Amino acid sequence: MAEEKLFEKQAREFLKTLPKQWHFKVFGNAFQESGIPDIVGCINGRLVALEIKSSRGKASDLQLYKIDLINKAGGYATVVSPKNWEEVKSKLIKISQGEWIE
Repeated sequence: MAEEKLFEKQAREFLKTLPKQWHFKVFGNAFQESGIPDIVGCINGRLVALEIKSSRGKASDLQLYKIDLINKAGGYATVVSPKNWEEVKSKLIKISQGEWIE
């Protein structure tokens, strides 16, 4: 869990460097719908949602379903871990520059 929290902090610090962005950390509780990604925000007018995992973590079926719904609605949602962080960072930069990323 500690690795995931440190990685989440790294991801949030990176997001803060992007222009035209706003995001927040989702804190799950009994009053919230399950499966919502850990970080939700907007970059250059596009909804962005990141499910943060450690290098050994795996998204649940419900989390993957919610990510799919967001993507089908036109947002950009993905599972991100240290393994694919550089690729995701590149896509987030492109979104911040107005490119359409699937």
